[in-house]
Amino acid sequence: MAKLFAYGTLKDIDTQQTIFGRILKGEPDVLKGFTISEIKIEEEFGIAKYPILEESEDPKDVVSGILFEITEEDINLADTYEGLHYKRIEVTLQSKENAWAYIVTN
Repeated sequence: MAKLFAYGTLKDIDTQQTIFGRILKGEPDVLKGFTISEIKIEEEFGIAKYPILEESEDPKDVVSGILFEITEEDINLADTYEGLHYKRIEVTLQSKENAWAYIVTN
């Protein structure tokens, strides 16, 4: 099993149902040293805005989200969903759990 820290659209149950075919179960958690900004992505019907993690290196900066336990197949599905504008990195959360999270691609 893998762990995924979700802070944006992956927390949404409709998005989860579409991507994973089910609603994920998770627990609230916090990621220190990151902030959330906004990314604009051109889609079929125009420009859409999405949240995106950026490393701040300031431990006072925190992002609240949900920690999900998912399968390796789910990780691949999430990678496809997030696309080219996001990259997956391993982070350590306030709970001391290690998890995957998606940040801005530079």
